[in-house]
Amino acid sequence: MDKQMWDVLIADDEPIIREGIRNSIDWSSLQMNVIAEAEDGDEAIELSLLHSIDILLVDINMPIANGLQVIQQVKSKLPDCQIIIITGYDEFKYAQEAIRLNVSDYLLKPIDPDHLFNLLNKIKLELVKVNKQKEIMDRTSEQFTKNMPTLKHNFFREWLQGNLANEEIKNQLALYYLDTNIPKQLIVISCLEFLENKSILSEKERVEMEESLKYHILLFFEDTEIGYYDDNSGLIILISWQVIAKNIIVQLEECIRKELNMPITVYTENNNEDYRNIFLLYKRGKEIVQKEINISPIVRRAKSIIEHQYTDSTLSLEKVALTLQVSPVYLSRLIKQELGLSFVQLLTNKRMKQAVYLLQSTDYPIISISELVGYESQHYFSTAFKKVMGLSPNKYRRNIIDDTNNVKS
Repeated sequence: MDKQMWDVLIADDEPIIREGIRNSIDWSSLQMNVIAEAEDGDEAIELSLLHSIDILLVDINMPIANGLQVIQQVKSKLPDCQIIIITGYDEFKYAQEAIRLNVSDYLLKPIDPDHLFNLLNKIKLELVKVNKQKEIMDRTSEQFTKNMPTLKHNFFREWLQGNLANEEIKNQLALYYLDTNIPKQLIVISCLEFLENKSILSEKERVEMEESLKYHILLFFEDTEIGYYDDNSGLIILISWQVIAKNIIVQLEECIRKELNMPITVYTENNNEDYRNIFLLYKRGKEIVQKEINISPIVRRAKSIIEHQYTDSTLSLEKVALTLQVSPVYLSRLIKQELGLSFVQLLTNKRMKQAVYLLQSTDYPIISISELVGYESQHYFSTAFKKVMGLSPNKYRRNIIDDTNNVKS
């Protein structure tokens, strides 16, 4: 909105000068209003800041604080304020110094009313121009802020599609107030249950599920700077500026399973190159996850049974095959062909991931953890854990405690 009136302060220690300036100009024709007058430098500074004036006419030779000091103080607090200095011939060297302080112009005593009017009119045009520029900037900034989520999403899409050069990526990271360092990791998250049921979900159900998943993921990483992107194929992509440890990924999977009752598959790849390499990591990650998505319905159902029943110590290949109404030999062969793992390896991997989570996030005794992840005896659990992780559950937990204490110290 255009400003209706511009506020003026006249600062001169001679009342006759102030009166002459005030009475010689038709201020309203310039859309100006003499809001105050000052007779010394301190008063000029105080009133300027009090009224946030637009225009200051100031005598170069003022008592208490001279005109140069007034200009410096006012300009530091009101950088857009336009200043005209009033000076005599014998003070002209001070006027030259004031001009270096970015004043608008100067007037020589005795003051010519016509010259002053022309100066004020020129200043008014400058103020109108600056005001319009600020309005445009404010509107642009407002629109940018309003559209930030969409613009940021588009930026991540262009980045992950390989359409941006390194310098462009760095500049846009700065534009969106993100870390401008090269990201350390790419994370691809898929939810098979969501992908399987996507076609039969209503639009409302699909949106609600996606938003819920997004909410819990972002909440989980609230203390970590990450870029979030939903690629519309059912995959969620996270760009992280720090390497997220595997145990944290396990905790994320457990969090989503607990909160939303749905398993997710998380693929991570560290980035040791430039910004653009994120595109290549995404492409590779998407292919790997796609293979997971394309597994046969029988293997997918077998995985789902393991996901939900791994705590059952009696869970076996035969039991799962019976549930799926296929032979154990056929199921075993299919799992090996499609996943490159045996049924036992698949079940053990799930149990170990859960055991790691419990060892890190709880103080449950080892015997309780072994039962919670589906082992009948602590000895059998410890043997399986050491085979997979390379050390016993007790030693693994001690290492976590030692690492935590080292970080704290």
